[in-house]
Amino acid sequence: MQIGAGSRSLAGMEIQVAALCDSAADYDGKLSLLGAFDTIVTGTLPAIHPQCSVALRILFRKEEEGPHSVSVLFVDEDGKSIVPPMETTFDVVLPEDLFFSTRNLILNLQQLPFARPGAYSIDVSVDKRQMASIPLQIRLIPIAPA
Repeated sequence: MQIGAGSRSLAGMEIQVAALCDSAADYDGKLSLLGAFDTIVTGTLPAIHPQCSVALRILFRKEEEGPHSVSVLFVDEDGKSIVPPMETTFDVVLPEDLFFSTRNLILNLQQLPFARPGAYSIDVSVDKRQMASIPLQIRLIPIAPA
């Protein structure tokens, strides 16, 4: 597909946004994020993070019309899941006058358990192909006795 004279060919789906944040919302196709972060500091372990959201914005082009699946795995540095895998499926259909379409996906997570400090990852796959990885680190800073 060519857009305009001399422009480059546009092909392939892409993840435009992949973020871990305090909250996210979709307002008529507009993805709104609040408080994106990559580090959780805790004074004790195990720790429970009360609430957060994974926000994704995926762009699909005309050639990607049809059924798609998105899966999200939240894993520790050993690759072990800390919550059950999450997956959704949907169909992409573009009207004739559109060259691309975006899909916003928001996963609200509550009571996330962290047994130890270290590196964690939120791995995002589209149609069983990993497309993004959101890093997260858990830091233990013990609370000093009073």
